[in-house]
Formats: sequence, structure tokens, C-alpha cells
Amino acid sequence: MRSYFPVLSALGLIVTMFGVLMGFPLAVSFFLDDGATRAFDHAVLLTCAVGVVLLALTRRVKRDLKPSDGFLLVALTWVVTPVFGAIPLFGYVPGLSVIDAYFEAVSGLTATGATILSGLDRMPISINLWRTFMHWIGGMGVIVLVVAILPLLGIGGRQLFRAEVPTPMKESSLTPRITETAKGLWTAYILLTAACGLSLWLAGLDGWEALIHAFSVTGLGGFSSKDASLGHFNSVPVEMVAITFALLAGLNYATHYLALVRRSARPYLSDPELPFYFGVLLASVAVLTAYLMSVEAHAGFLNTLRYVAFHVVSMSTSLGLTIYDYTLWPMFAQMWILFLGSFIACSGSAGGGMKMMRAIILYKQVYREIVRSLHPNAVHPVRLGSQPVSEDILHAVLGFSFMYMVSIVALTLVLTATGLDIITAFSGVVACLNNTGPGLGAIGPASNYAGLNDFQTATLAFTMILGRLEIFTLLVVLTPVFWRR
Repeated sequence: MRSYFPVLSALGLIVTMFGVLMGFPLAVSFFLDDGATRAFDHAVLLTCAVGVVLLALTRRVKRDLKPSDGFLLVALTWVVTPVFGAIPLFGYVPGLSVIDAYFEAVSGLTATGATILSGLDRMPISINLWRTFMHWIGGMGVIVLVVAILPLLGIGGRQLFRAEVPTPMKESSLTPRITETAKGLWTAYILLTAACGLSLWLAGLDGWEALIHAFSVTGLGGFSSKDASLGHFNSVPVEMVAITFALLAGLNYATHYLALVRRSARPYLSDPELPFYFGVLLASVAVLTAYLMSVEAHAGFLNTLRYVAFHVVSMSTSLGLTIYDYTLWPMFAQMWILFLGSFIACSGSAGGGMKMMRAIILYKQVYREIVRSLHPNAVHPVRLGSQPVSEDILHAVLGFSFMYMVSIVALTLVLTATGLDIITAFSGVVACLNNTGPGLGAIGPASNYAGLNDFQTATLAFTMILGRLEIFTLLVVLTPVFWRR
């Protein structure tokens, strides 16, 4: 047991810091006297107490974290922190079960946006703020936050960062020191959030609504303070701001940081994901707009374009905010936008899914195999921009893609075995694995996940964590060979 003390010590540090961050909505609740102060009081005290006790019990054992410890710590962080994130929700919302509170907190921290709550319009500001603030924390990652602010996590900081940051090419670093890299990413993240909040306020939202939705948009989460999501405001300027910043949040934050540091747009021009990212989005908007006009789903071209453009961007980037019940569209359009969330978001972004970089590599690998079939002796390396992709990365991408599909099939079968209809089960798994939020059928944008039983809810909570950690980080810890050491 003592061999895990360094991991538990680092976990204690993360939990303590999480409790400190919870002080933000506590202060808001106290200032506004919105009735949720007691729930946050208990949550902050309990979270900080548990973190301090873990630190105290493990302080005598000092050693650097091994790579395997990094995987364990990341997995524990994403399983444990939602427990504490759920406390304010459980303490305030009457009739909320433990499983449902945990599901809501997992959905918040994984930036999924699948909710079981209703009556959001009447919730205290501090509760809705906490839900989207969890998006913001989880969007960039709790581990990255700790590595950025507390360099004393030099105990394996690089291993944690590599396990946490969602990208298939994790060896590349912006700066020689991992702490500086994490700080650089968070600088870009904070500036984008501030710009989004200011823009939403100028577009017509009041200060608190602008802040709440800025956390949701830049974290690509999808929680809203309204049951009707962003459709409650029925404002084209607000929708345009939301999709603009969702597009920016769906890009690699390393690209944002390099553009910021160099005061140049050149990093965007040299990013190999961007042409595919914007190309697929534009093509999807064009095709779905033409298709929905042909079936007269909306009145007029501009109306159709408005609804299509918003939902294509929102679902593709895994934001998950909605302005219309798109399950009223023909199934072809519903499935199109559901699958877009599987691969559109760029690596190193807050978005979910398998990421655009992996999709590009898979496409180029398939093309290379076609060329090899025609010209067996041809040398045709896979490249991203001017950089050749190593065989190790190719194998890792193929392995990830296989497990991604296996996860969807296996979890869909688990949910259908519980009596859930196939559309709801399949779309729920895809939406939660991609951290998108709304699904189809009984969990579409006009409803929520409240109708699921505890087992189904727990399964989808596991699915969200599996997707947020890009499958392998969690599966590594669940294999017997990991514990034989």
C-alpha cells in the first residue's frame, strides 16, 4: 500500500485545490444570498478536509512518480473529483439521488453537458455557475491546471501531462519545461474565455448569464442555465458569438498559444488539421442546409442556415448547446450531426471524440494502402503537413480507433440489455463517449437523461470518463497486468 502513497499524496493535493476552486461559487452564493450557500459550505469543508488528510497521511513517503503512477493518478482524479463536485448539487437539489448527482458532476468535469436536471431557469446562479465552472476546469484538465500552478508536482509532472492532454502526438512540447507548457495553454484558455464572456455580454446577455455560458462554450461543455439551452434567448447575435468561440475552442490550444506568443497568424496557417476542420464543417453545413430545404424542415433559406450552422458547429466541436429540437429533422440529418462529434475537434482542444488528427492519419493510411495495392514497391509515407508520421503513431492511432469502435458497440449492447431502445442507447453512448451531451430519441435536446435508471446512468458516467481520458488512459489502469508490479 505504501508504494501508492506518492499517488495518493498527489491526489490529496488535487482534491485540496479542487476544494479551493469550489470557493468561487461559494463566494458568489454568499454575495447574492441565493440560498445555496450552506450546500457549498459543506462541500468546500469536506473536499478540503479529505485532501488535507490524504496529504497528511502520505507526507512521509517521497519519490518521483513513475509513468504507471501517472496513469493511475489521472484515472483516480477523473473518478474521484466528480464525487466532490456532486456534493453541492446533492446538498441543494431536492430528491436528487447520489448516482444522479455523480452523473451530473461527471458530465460537468468531462465537459459533456448531458444533464439529468430540469427547472434550471429557477436554479440559484451559484449552482448553474458551478455546473459550467466544472466544464471550464475539466475542459483543459484538472491535472494540467495543477501542473501549471503548482510546480511542486514536479513529481512526475510530464507523465501526468502526457496522460492527460488529449492528443495522439503527446511527445511534442511547446516549451522545454512542462510547467511552462501548461501555463502557456492556460494563458490562451483564460484569454479566450474572457473574450467569449465579454462578447456574449455585448450580444445581449446579462453579466451572470454571459459568464455562465462563457465557461460552457470555451470548455466545450454544453450545460446551460436554461432548460431550453441557448434557444431560450432566441438571439442570433448570441448564437453567432457562441459558434464563433466554439470554433476557436475546437482548435488546438497549442496553436492559439504559439500565435499569441509570436504575434502572428502563421501558426494557424501551418496547422495541418485546420483545412480538414473547416472543410468538413463547411461541407456539412452546405449539404444539410440543402437537404433540409428540400424537405422543407424550416421556412426559408436563412432560417434553415441558422439552425443547421449552429447545430453542426455545436455538435461537431462537442459543445452540445442547442437552439432547436433537431430530433424533429429526418433521421439522416440527426445521424450526420451525431457522427460529426466523433472526429471534428482538433487534438489539444477541449473537444471530445477521436480528434481530427487521428481522422486525418486514418484517411492517409487508407490512401497509402490503396496506393500500395496498385504499386507494391512504391514508398508512400504518411505525412501531417511536412512532418512524416512514425509507425509507432500509426499503430497507436489504429489501436485507438479499434478500441473506440469496440467501446461503442459493447456499451450500446450493455444499455440495450437493460431494456433501452436502440436509438437512445446507441446515441447516448456516442454522445457520452464523444463528450457531446445531447443524444437522440429519449435523450434528445428537448428532454434529458433523467428518464434513465441508476444502472444506465452509471454506465454512461463511466462512458464519459472513458471518452474524456481517450480510452487507453483508463483501460491501462483496468488491466490486471497494471497491478502486477
